[in-house]
Amino acid sequence: MPALDQTQVAAYHQDGYIIARQFFDAEETSLLRRAALEDNEIDQRSFGRDDGEGGTVRLAVWNHPGDSLYGMFARSARTIDSMEALLGGEVYHYHSKMILKEPKVGGAWAWHQDYGYWYHNGCLYPQMASVSIAVDPATRANGCMQILKGSHHMGRVEHMLKGEQTGADLEVVEAAAARLELVHCEMEPGDALFFHCNALHCSEQNRSENPRWSLICCYNAATNDPFKASHHPNYTPLAKVADSAIAETGVRRFAANDEAWLDAGQAMDARRQQLAEQQQQQQ
Repeated sequence: MPALDQTQVAAYHQDGYIIARQFFDAEETSLLRRAALEDNEIDQRSFGRDDGEGGTVRLAVWNHPGDSLYGMFARSARTIDSMEALLGGEVYHYHSKMILKEPKVGGAWAWHQDYGYWYHNGCLYPQMASVSIAVDPATRANGCMQILKGSHHMGRVEHMLKGEQTGADLEVVEAAAARLELVHCEMEPGDALFFHCNALHCSEQNRSENPRWSLICCYNAATNDPFKASHHPNYTPLAKVADSAIAETGVRRFAANDEAWLDAGQAMDARRQQLAEQQQQQQ
């Protein structure tokens, strides 16, 4: 499939998201699922986040795409060209993560904006976006992502800790939910959900018998280079690859020192620092 077209880009700017159906074909998606399921590094590097409701979301996070199959998805021409169309110019890879929402035990994600976190990393503008690639079917039953349509127009909302997650101010979320359409982003493997960093989104626990794994690749505009260092990278030139590189790479998983991993300790320290900065600003 080609990159997002002008109609899709316009819909993204209006609604804060766009779902590109079958953005990756069956062969590409099959390789991604096989690689993720067989990857010991993903399993060993993953860590859990308590959702404050008795569930835990497991995820693995890395900062640089590298030459693995995951890196080919993040660096593919159709992905990068789409992101550059959405963000209006050169982009770089901010980080990627594999979300591992297991049957019956996969936790919820609190309502939040990604920019609610990333602002505290020194990113001055919300010129940032992510693409969530469905590895498994994403349904209401297994906790698909939910978005408040058009909520990115609200600007950044204050965030606070909920369990081990940082969520948006619920008073603001409830007010927004009363005015905006709630969209359940149900997807099939290979579908790609592009969403704005200020789009309010969440997901419920996975109460089904089926897993919901997804690869999320996050990008920042090159012109939005953070003014300070954080646990995610400053501007790093991104080497785009041909779309054919995904199939040509095959099931190539992480190699030693191939990716800059983010571990659970770094993630918790970053959240605590963000919360402390937010509390100081409110005083």
